[in-house]
Amino acid sequence: MPDVSRLPTSEAPPMLSTPDTRIFEENVSPDCSRISPTSDKELHDVYEIERTAAELWQGQWTRIALQFPDHLLVDAPRVSRALSQQLRDIAISDQEPPTGDTNRINTDGIVKPSRATRSRIFVLADTSYGACCVDEVAAEHADADVVVHYGRACLSPTTRLPVVYSYTHQPFANDAAIRAFCQKYPDLNERVILMADLPYQWCLQRLSDGLQSLGYINLFTTSVVQDAQSPLPNRTTPSKTSNDSLQNWSLYHISEPTPSLLLTLASRVRSITFYPIGNTATPVPQQALEATTAASLRRRYALLTSLAIVHIFGILVNTLSVRNYMQILRHVKHIIAAAGKASYTFVVGKVNAAKVANFSEVGGWVVIGCWESSLFEAKDFWRPIITPFELELALQRDDQRQWTGEWSSNYEDLLRTENTRKRPDRLKASGETFDDSRQPRDSEELDPEEESAPPEYDLRTGRYVSHGITMGQVVSLKDQERDAADAESSSSVTRRPEGDLIHGNHISPAAQYLQTQRTWQGLGSDFNSTSQSDLATGAVIEQGRHGIARGYRHQQDPTPR
Repeated sequence: MPDVSRLPTSEAPPMLSTPDTRIFEENVSPDCSRISPTSDKELHDVYEIERTAAELWQGQWTRIALQFPDHLLVDAPRVSRALSQQLRDIAISDQEPPTGDTNRINTDGIVKPSRATRSRIFVLADTSYGACCVDEVAAEHADADVVVHYGRACLSPTTRLPVVYSYTHQPFANDAAIRAFCQKYPDLNERVILMADLPYQWCLQRLSDGLQSLGYINLFTTSVVQDAQSPLPNRTTPSKTSNDSLQNWSLYHISEPTPSLLLTLASRVRSITFYPIGNTATPVPQQALEATTAASLRRRYALLTSLAIVHIFGILVNTLSVRNYMQILRHVKHIIAAAGKASYTFVVGKVNAAKVANFSEVGGWVVIGCWESSLFEAKDFWRPIITPFELELALQRDDQRQWTGEWSSNYEDLLRTENTRKRPDRLKASGETFDDSRQPRDSEELDPEEESAPPEYDLRTGRYVSHGITMGQVVSLKDQERDAADAESSSSVTRRPEGDLIHGNHISPAAQYLQTQRTWQGLGSDFNSTSQSDLATGAVIEQGRHGIARGYRHQQDPTPR
């Protein structure tokens, strides 16, 4: 039975505000398990300065962007200086000009700066989306040639810039982890996969060697690969194994896995045990913990079933760097339209409850991001946020929806399935059957004079729910195909004389709602003059508020400005 006790039931969006006392407070929970390096040697070891500089020198990149997660930004200045010095040392050893001679003269007699002199290093002080993703948008603001990503990473393929990863080497208590392993797996013949979070990947081989010296013979030590579609995401698997054969293996994970990784692996391995990494204020953990996902899976299933009757979906684009994100965006739009529902796309940067609560008309959200950052389970969100995989389940009919417990946040799997799906005419030629349950309904099934669609039964509340018919639902399939062809050549928005916004051949219901229901319609919405002279001159420029966000000048000075 789905767990519906934690689903949002409020009828109005929450009133969200930030107390004045928290305006300048840091809202980041630092990773207390790490210790900032004290010596230069520790800094070079933790951040792999020598290896990183060698890759940058070999790639011949001169504009370098360094991306740190928030809890590692404190070391950014030292890392930047150490990396610059290491590049200069490589230049000297590579027969670049000596330190005092920063330029060289080429064969044409033109003075040319050395590569070490031309190298510029930038630190990205904030990320546009998740810290695990490479922030190409911020790096391109500095016209960077390459991004050096530090810390945990989702390893999602990027679209424009090359990436050098440094997972960092965080401290690890190897002996304590071995003792915890022996307590959990006393059988020396137990088949166990050793896996670690990326900052602790460096210690896996040492852990494996210590366990093998104690007599364990059926161990597999994973290595990092950039393949999120692997049965073990971004890790190697035992040779000649599939998802079914992985059920015979247990997983021992160093540090607590992310929620998305836990849900992904729950149906692929026999059991998941993790060794928690203690922080600097607590003793070293002595026991491994069993990871359970039953409650999370029930909660996710309850969320997606609650969205089966939602009429308007919001699509949250939570990345602009992950490869193929535009393809999954088109795929999500298609399946929502095929179910006879409306969708709107939003790009809001880092997702939080305050941003998405501004759009009270949206009944549910679908997030498009990397496979690690697409899972939102915070109770603060007014409307549920699901993944494209969960959306496909939510839009299926009640008699067709079957969930075996398998969960995936990698939309590449959905794209691969979509690409292999044959067209109806090809299926007919091959003698196969075609399921048209998710094809857009023809206009003959809907009466344009009706204001509401047939009611749907809500399994959560036990009531019938009715929705209005959107304009897209009364357009025939032939019109949709013709409009799709027109959209390929033109996607411009036209303004009619009376001020209504239309797209293609149809009036936009969203634009009509914005004009009639919203009190604020964007910048310039308070200037509605139709006079030709006013349109030519524009609105009068007025001095607005000035100061800092904690207290604008007009709030302190009663005299109007």
